[in-house]
Amino acid sequence: MIELWPAIDLIDNQSVRLTEGVYETKELMPRAPLEAIRYYSQFKQVTRIHIVDLMGALHQKPTEEAFIKELIKESDVPIEIGGGIRSQQTIDYYLSNGASYVIVGTRGLQDPEWLQDMTNRYPGKIYLGLDAKKTKIAINGWTETEEKTIYDVAKETASYKLGGIIYTDISKDGKMAGPNVALTKELVDLSPHPITASGGIRHIEDLRRLEEVGVTAAIVGKAANTAEFWEAIR
Repeated sequence: MIELWPAIDLIDNQSVRLTEGVYETKELMPRAPLEAIRYYSQFKQVTRIHIVDLMGALHQKPTEEAFIKELIKESDVPIEIGGGIRSQQTIDYYLSNGASYVIVGTRGLQDPEWLQDMTNRYPGKIYLGLDAKKTKIAINGWTETEEKTIYDVAKETASYKLGGIIYTDISKDGKMAGPNVALTKELVDLSPHPITASGGIRHIEDLRRLEEVGVTAAIVGKAANTAEFWEAIR
């Protein structure tokens, strides 16, 4: 089975989920962040935990870094951090405080030269967050779109020393309606980097479909908060 990376999305130190990235849809998850880390860590298929500072993404700078630092200390599983990472200073902060990987979105998409420089400085440690509405890139906490497409980015970053690309189809996110397998496969075929799928993943059959098209890992959000999902994984 492909790797599982359960998601913990943070607002005000609480674990929440949004639907299609709309902040007004905020829904509190049943497990507090630290409880979630301990729960997810028991499954051998969980090779990483995906933590996102949602308000950091919206306000273009970290807002939960102190709390995230404490969560990293409590985890026995590698942690990757995203949300509001726009500077080398922030990358240094998270990596020096125990994060295994960081996710760069808006700054990397808008400033390819900076992204390339950061991947040269931290080879394999930086993942590009490729969030899109259909094929158009979304930035600034998914509140804006650009004309640049996921295909443009896949070609542009082919030579970069990325750890991989995390592709999220925003139209699927938080809906529990299944991932966009077709578009994810296109990215697998276009990019030399490992592709992680995110958005809409419901159950083990979705994971199998993604694995069949060459996806390396899957980020599971809302489904990871259901007992049914984990019963099938055991």
